[in-house]
Amino acid sequence: MEDRHFNYIKDLTKYERQETWEVNIGGVPVGGNNPIRIQTMTDTDSKDTEATVDQIERVIRAGADYVRVTVKGIHDAENLKNIKKELVARGFNTPLIGDIHFNPKLAEIAAKSISKIRINPGNFYDKRAKFQNKIYSDKEYKAELVKIEEQFIPFLKLMKKTKTAIRIGANQGSLSDRIMSQFGDTPTGIAESVMEFLRICKKVDFKDVVVSIKSSNTRVMVYTVRLLNYKMRLEDMKFPIHLGVTEAGEGEDGRIKSAVGIGALLGDGIGDTIRISLTEAPVKEIPVAQKLVNHFRSYEFHEPITAPLIAQTNPFEYERRETRPVLNMGGKQLPVVVADLGDHSLREMIPIRGKLVPDYFMSDNVIMDIEGEEYPIISLEEYLFESTRWGRMKFIRTSKQEFDRFMDLHPEIITKLKQTRKTVLVLESFNKNPMAELRAFFMALETHIWKVPVILHRRYEESVLEDLHIKASADLGALFIDGYGDGICISNDSENITFTELKDLDFGILQASRMRVSKTEFISCPGCGRTLFELREVTLKIKEHFKHLDHLKIGIMGCVVNGPGEMGDVDYGFVGTSTDKVSLYKGLKPVKRNIIFENAVEELEQIIRENGDWKDPE
Repeated sequence: MEDRHFNYIKDLTKYERQETWEVNIGGVPVGGNNPIRIQTMTDTDSKDTEATVDQIERVIRAGADYVRVTVKGIHDAENLKNIKKELVARGFNTPLIGDIHFNPKLAEIAAKSISKIRINPGNFYDKRAKFQNKIYSDKEYKAELVKIEEQFIPFLKLMKKTKTAIRIGANQGSLSDRIMSQFGDTPTGIAESVMEFLRICKKVDFKDVVVSIKSSNTRVMVYTVRLLNYKMRLEDMKFPIHLGVTEAGEGEDGRIKSAVGIGALLGDGIGDTIRISLTEAPVKEIPVAQKLVNHFRSYEFHEPITAPLIAQTNPFEYERRETRPVLNMGGKQLPVVVADLGDHSLREMIPIRGKLVPDYFMSDNVIMDIEGEEYPIISLEEYLFESTRWGRMKFIRTSKQEFDRFMDLHPEIITKLKQTRKTVLVLESFNKNPMAELRAFFMALETHIWKVPVILHRRYEESVLEDLHIKASADLGALFIDGYGDGICISNDSENITFTELKDLDFGILQASRMRVSKTEFISCPGCGRTLFELREVTLKIKEHFKHLDHLKIGIMGCVVNGPGEMGDVDYGFVGTSTDKVSLYKGLKPVKRNIIFENAVEELEQIIRENGDWKDPE
């Protein structure tokens, strides 16, 4: 079983940062033994030196290690020297990164003034996909690669001369037709689009490279980065990795989604620098990133965890753990939400505010449904030795450590558990690394071919809601992304966080990990110097107007660089095209072009109605 090629990291049971090469970026190195670096991106007009420098100063003071600046034209590229000069005059030496799409010439100008250039392999030398399904023969495909190499090698020589690092950053949805023809818009295609460029870097011994793969779909993002990490190591490459969930949105949704996607990788030691993409002011991204990085520092030096690695799931594609159904848990059912009532009674908490109504409620040693039907939560000992429980529906609370100890003393428990039809596990972890310990428990279940449904239960003591959002999403998100878990219950010992906030977080983690959709998904970019309308104001307006359409995904993109491609799998989209003008999309197809953005919400509603996807709010 050793050869299942799933070793995308060294050890699934131990938190350790994986080894990467150190890359110097303007005197602030990334990778190697350096801390995880935090960055953001400006959303000012890059030709406006004062506004851009003011914003850069704010994010540096907030704790950014690097700042990325939009370079959309020749004047932006040329103004970078003035931005850098003014920053130095104010006493700041934080490295600047130029964000460049479509035009390698801009990168050559920018490299003279800044420390790093971000390029997108999908549109730097290749033309971005027009989704025309052209089929490339092997000969044509190789000829295109040769052409890219001929253009890219002189560019790398210039970067070496100016001591400029590069980030090769691929995004789901912005791949070239050539890659799409061979692989489709898949993790394999996205990873390969980066590997093609890395092989050229390796050929000419250019090591000042950071890589990234982003998607607004956390599942695709996690599987693709794992796959890239695995492929790099097969070819003796250890380039540092930049992590981010693109177009994560704003508010708590953006924070939960970012912590689920980035956290799933940081928890495995993958990632040397991160950016949280929120549709908010760039300065708001920094504290969220800091909290996420600090949370994984708390995983260090955790108690050892053991796991039968032969039962590891495929980390590169989604496959839900197979379980037998018990009530409405397990089997083909969506994961359930079990809300912790805390000190409240069920009667006090009903009617529940909002549409997100939990499936079950936990109170002390009882789980009940909304009708008040009660089921006991018992220990392993009670389960094995009290015959009165036999034949009745019950929940068994345990942790991996406790279960391992109990099984050593009473190996017969496995046989009994396999025979029982009316049992659900409530699984906890008290390890500093809950993600790995819970995953190890699922591996043990697979080894015993024990198909019991599992509710993941985690307790916190947070008084700040944002801290709870980040920690719980980071601890549990990766498990759901890997198809583990038939339910979730988050408890928190603090009066500052309400019952409603807690149960909404349960739903939020399931949605961000794509296990259960319970509200409209808004995929909105963070905005940058390319944004052509009031992105934040419009995002809030769109969210308010369409929030009841919980069967839809709606994309809100500031410009044509982010949309349509990076809207990924949205149902409808809203993309800035010129000053105060937007185009409206059905999927990846524009259906109304260049309309005034003030009219766009009504026009989008009309399109949704015409396609039969509208329903009136309750």
